Amino acid sequence: MADEHQPVLLEAALAALAVRPDGTYIDATFGRGGHTAAMLDRLGPAGRVIAFDQDPDAERHARALAAADERLVFVRASFADMADVLAQHDIRDVDGVLFDLGVSSPQFDVAERGFSFRHAGPLDMRMNPDAGAPLSEWLATASHGEIARVIKTLGEEPMAGRIAGAILEAREAGRLTDTAALAALIKSAIPARVAAGKRVHPATRTFQAFRMHINDELGALDAGLAAGLSALAPGGRLVVISFHSLEDRRVKRFFRHQARPPQPELPMAPAVEPALRLIGKPVTASESELAANPRARSAIMRAAERTTAEEVAP
Repeated sequence: MADEHQPVLLEAALAALAVRPDGTYIDATFGRGGHTAAMLDRLGPAGRVIAFDQDPDAERHARALAAADERLVFVRASFADMADVLAQHDIRDVDGVLFDLGVSSPQFDVAERGFSFRHAGPLDMRMNPDAGAPLSEWLATASHGEIARVIKTLGEEPMAGRIAGAILEAREAGRLTDTAALAALIKSAIPARVAAGKRVHPATRTFQAFRMHINDELGALDAGLAAGLSALAPGGRLVVISFHSLEDRRVKRFFRHQARPPQPELPMAPAVEPALRLIGKPVTASESELAANPRARSAIMRAAERTTAEEVAP
C-alpha cells in the first residue's frame, strides 16, 4: 500500500486468525490496508473481508483496493459502531475479527491531523475529522482538574497537574496555537531532572491522553470488542493488537472475563460456560521486525477463539 506503512505483527496476526480460503473476516481498523491486503491474498474466490475505518484517508485507500477486488467491502465507520452496521447488513457468523489499535503511521506523519508533536499542526486529533469536536475546542473551556485528570488517567503522566497548569497559562496568554506550541509548553512544564534519561519526548504521554480522550478510544474499544465477539461463529478467532498498557489491560480483562467467567454463588445454579478460549501467549514483535519497523516496539497481540457458549455479560 501507499505511504510506506508497514502493518505490525502481520504474519503473527494471519496465523492467529487461521484464515480459511472461503472465510469471512472483519478488519476493524483498515488503516492503510496492510492486514486487509494480506487477508485477501490468502482468501479464495468465495472469501471476503469487511473493513471498517472512520478516517477519510483510509477510505480513499480502501475504495481503491475494493475497486480492484470485489471480495472487499469497506464501511466508513468506527468499530464502535460495528454492531449496528453488521445488524443492518445481516452479517453474522464471521470467521475472524482483527483489531489493530491506535494511530497509523501516516496519520502521525501528516501535520494537518494534529496527532504529532514533531510537526506544527492544528490542535485537532480527531480520527474522523468530520465528526466531534477537535482538541482545540475542548482545551478552550476545560478546567485545570479536567485536563489534569485526562492526562493522568489516559496518559499515566505523573506531571499531569503541572502540565495542566502550564496549558491554562498558555491559554490565557493566547499561546496555545498549534501542536508544536503545545509540545513545547509540556516540555517546559516537566522538570529537567524528571525528563532526563527518558527515551521518549516529554509530550508523548500527554498527546496520547488527549487523542484518546477526544476519540473516546477506550469506550470505542469496549463496544468494538463486544461487537466482534458477537459477530463470530463458533471456532472464529478474535485477534487484537494494542500499543499501550491501557488498551492491553482492557483487552486482557475482556478476554479473561469471557474465557474464565465468574460463576454463580448458589451451589445448585448451572455453571457459566466460557464464550472464548484463549490461544497461546501474548505475542510481541521479533527482533527482525523491530529492526525494520521500530514503531512495532510497543505492540502486543492477544488472540482467542469463539466457543458455542453465549457471551458473558460485563
